[in-house]
Amino acid sequence: MNVQPQGLHHVTAIAGEPQKNVDFYITGLGLRLVKKTVNFDDPGTYHLYYGDASGQPGTLMTFFPWRGVKPGVVGAGQSTQTAFSVPAGSLGWWREHLTGLGFEPRITSTSSSEERLLVMDPDGLQIEIVATNEDDPRNPWESALHPADYAIRGQHSSVLTVRDPERTIGLLVNDLGMRVVEEMGNRTRIAAGEGGPGALIDVVASSLVPQGLTAGGTVHHIAFRVPDQATQAIWREELVSRGHAVTEILDRNYFTSIYFREPGGVLYEIATDTPGFDVDEPLLELGRSLKLPPWLEPSREAIEARVAPLSVPSSNNPEGLVA
Repeated sequence: MNVQPQGLHHVTAIAGEPQKNVDFYITGLGLRLVKKTVNFDDPGTYHLYYGDASGQPGTLMTFFPWRGVKPGVVGAGQSTQTAFSVPAGSLGWWREHLTGLGFEPRITSTSSSEERLLVMDPDGLQIEIVATNEDDPRNPWESALHPADYAIRGQHSSVLTVRDPERTIGLLVNDLGMRVVEEMGNRTRIAAGEGGPGALIDVVASSLVPQGLTAGGTVHHIAFRVPDQATQAIWREELVSRGHAVTEILDRNYFTSIYFREPGGVLYEIATDTPGFDVDEPLLELGRSLKLPPWLEPSREAIEARVAPLSVPSSNNPEGLVA
């Protein structure tokens, strides 16, 4: 490989009621709503981006929320769990915090290197909070409800559940330049770049789970990061030369993207770090108003009439104001 991924860029999932989604990811997980825009391919619904203070790649979780969406099926051919990184010793605080909000978190695993707490979001999406001894130097988005000592640093890892792990692992290692760092029963951990939180994929082999169906409460795709569009173009050429059906480079306003599907069925995206989320609003005002790309701006009135009003918790705002 001439190029290699730096780690995870974002994970995108499908939600139902937009307000419940906003409340959980801001008040529950303590992420910042860094962009309130629409699905560029279906502008009748929001595309909500959550992350750290500036929406740095590797901290991002995004959603397409459709009111009344039917529940999906979590299973093979999907990213079945999304994990966030927190400091070691934090899970007791997180369990108390989430329980106090009416959720039912439970610790699913403990080891000398990491502990995991699982909680379902309002649509049943499986979210893990991972307390790890590995160094994670990323600065959290701190709020009154989420002290810096406990707050999420960014993505930790994504779990891919597949029928045939060899093909999925083969693509990650041979075609995407990652490496196997650990094998634990039916789970293989793959690392991008230097590895560590924000650069990990866990491939889980399972013949027992149902085939996944992408709808409410499921992950739509996961995205890996590259620094710029020039690197992305090189990677696209190489992937096409290896026989993968890769889209053209698509403009997502805050980054550019290419997409392709791996052998196990998971949809991958490769997204650029640039230009970032402050291209159309100041850093302090991220997430306050509905932002549209230039090609959708002429349809703003019709789009605003279709999407539901959102009340954004004050903790999303550095000055404590409501957007």
